[in-house]
Amino acid sequence: MLDRRLFLAYCSTLGLGSTLFPGALYAKAQAEGEITTEAIAAAEQIAGLTFTEAQREMMVEDLNERLEDYAAMRAVALPNSVRPALVFDPRVSGMLPPSGESHLAWTSPPIQRPADDETLAFLTVAELASLVKSRQVTATELTELYLARLKKYDPVLQAVVTLTEDRAREQASRADAEISAGNWRGPLHGIPYGAKDLLAVRGYKTTWGAMPYRDQVIDTDAAVVEKLEAAGAVLVAKLTLGALAWGDVWYDGTTKNPWNIEEGSSGSSAGPGAAVAAGLVGFALGSETLGSIVSPSTRNGVTGHRPTFGTVSKYGAMALSWSMDKLGPMARAAEDCALIYHAIHGQDARDPSTLSVPFAYDAGRDVTGLRVGFLEAAFSEDYDNREADAQTLAVLRGLGIEPVPMKLPDDLPVGAMLLVLEVEAAAAFDELTRTGGTDLMVRQEKNAWPHVFRTARMVPAVEYVQANRLRTLLMQRMVEVMRDVDVFVTPSFGGGSLRITNLTGHPSITVPNAFHPLEDAAGAARRRPASISFVGGLYQDADVLALAAAYQHATDFHRQRPPIR
Repeated sequence: MLDRRLFLAYCSTLGLGSTLFPGALYAKAQAEGEITTEAIAAAEQIAGLTFTEAQREMMVEDLNERLEDYAAMRAVALPNSVRPALVFDPRVSGMLPPSGESHLAWTSPPIQRPADDETLAFLTVAELASLVKSRQVTATELTELYLARLKKYDPVLQAVVTLTEDRAREQASRADAEISAGNWRGPLHGIPYGAKDLLAVRGYKTTWGAMPYRDQVIDTDAAVVEKLEAAGAVLVAKLTLGALAWGDVWYDGTTKNPWNIEEGSSGSSAGPGAAVAAGLVGFALGSETLGSIVSPSTRNGVTGHRPTFGTVSKYGAMALSWSMDKLGPMARAAEDCALIYHAIHGQDARDPSTLSVPFAYDAGRDVTGLRVGFLEAAFSEDYDNREADAQTLAVLRGLGIEPVPMKLPDDLPVGAMLLVLEVEAAAAFDELTRTGGTDLMVRQEKNAWPHVFRTARMVPAVEYVQANRLRTLLMQRMVEVMRDVDVFVTPSFGGGSLRITNLTGHPSITVPNAFHPLEDAAGAARRRPASISFVGGLYQDADVLALAAAYQHATDFHRQRPPIR
C-alpha cells in the first residue's frame, strides 16, 4: 500500500498540492499502490507540459522508483548550515575582481566630547572612534550608555531579541585596558554594535526571528562576529528580524519605526534599522537577499551598505538563499560603513562563495574622477520622493560630478528569475515545511514564508536551472552597462534596480535624502524618511562608499534624530 504522506510529498515535487490532486485519483493510487499515468497527466498541467499516453507509461516506473530516493534523502538530517554543492559566482559575468592590496586611509576627525549623552549616542562611528582613541570617552562608558538606551526604548521599538550584557562588559573592559596601554586596534575598537539575530553568537540564542527557533542556541560565532571582535568592537545586543528574514514581524512582536512608532520598521533587518536610527547602538550588522538592507535603511532613515556578493563571509549566518544572501553594515554614515566593511570583508574557507578581493578606501578621495550615471527613466516617473531625488543629483553636480543618463537591461524576465530565491528558501527550510513547523510562525498570509515555501515546491527543477541560466545573461548585460559608469544613482525602489542588482550581486549603499512631514502625525516631530541608492560595479564597493560619503559631507540628512514616539 502506498504511504499517504510519501505520496503527497511526491505530488508536491511534481507540482501537485493535496488540494490540487483529485480525491478519487488519490484513492485509485492508494488501491493500486503506485503512481499512475493519471497522476502524471495532472502534474503536467502545473508544469505547463504535455506528454502522450505512451510517454506517461514509459515514465511511471522511474517515477515510482524515485519515491524511494526522495524518502532516502529526507531521512538524512540537513541543518540550515549545510550548503549546496553549487556556488554562485558573479565572475560568471566575465567581470573579474581587481588585484592589489586592501588599505584604509582614514584619519580620526578632531572632535570634543559632547556635553550631553544624548548627543554622544547619535555620533557617527568615526566620531566615536576619535573620542575613544583620544580617551575622552571609554568603551565601558559607551557600552553602558547604549545598554541603558536599549533598555529604555526597546519596550516601544521591540528591536531587541537578546541583550548580550555579560559579553559586552567583558569586551568593553578589555578594550579600555588595551587602549590605556597604547594598543588601539583601529576605528571600531571599543565601539558598541548590534547584530541581526540570524548571526550566531556563542552562548546566546540565535532565533532567526521565528517561533520554531525561539530557543535555538548555535555553538559558534558567525565569521563577521569573529572579525568584529578582532577589531575590538563590542557586541551589546542581538537585534530583531522579520521571521526567517522577511518583514518586521517576529515571534514576539513588530519592530517599530523610531520616526513613527505607529508603523513597523520594515524588514527584514528591522532591528538593526530601528536601533541605529534611535541611537541605541553605534552601528549594526544586517543582511540582504532582496531589499532587507535597502528597505529598513529607507524606512528608518539610516545608511545601509549591501556589499558585493561573496566579499563578506556568511559562515554562521542563517541561510535563506545561498546564491543571493549578503551581509553588510547599517550605520549613521557611509564613512562608518566603509570602516565596518574594511573589518568584515575577506575570504573565508568556511564560506566557499567568498573571494579575496582588495578593499582600498581613502576617506579623502577626490570623487570627481568617478563616472556617475543615473537611471533616467526611473527619475522621470511620478513618485513621492521625486523632488528630493532630483535634488540629490543637483548636490552631485555641485560637487563637480555630472551624472549621465543610463538604463538597465530590460529584455529579460527579471521577475521570473526571482523564483531562484523562493526555491532556495524552500530548500533551506524544507524540513520545517514538511513537519508542519511553519504553522507555528506568526504571519500566515499570502505574502509570508509558510505560503511561499509551499508554493515553491511546485517549481520544476528544470525551471530553477533555467532561471539561473537567464541570470547569467543578466549578469553579462550588467557588465556591458557598467563599462560606461563606475557608479549609478537610482531611486531606491525604482527602475528595477533592486531586483536586478540583488540577482547579479552588485554592491549598493542606501542613504537618507529626505524626511517628509506626516500630515496626520500625532506629534509634529514625526517624519517619513526617504532615501536614494548608489550602485557600483562588481567588487567596486570603495567607489560606492566614497561617492555616498561625499554626498553626505555636503548634506546633513544622516544627522537627523527621530522622536521615538
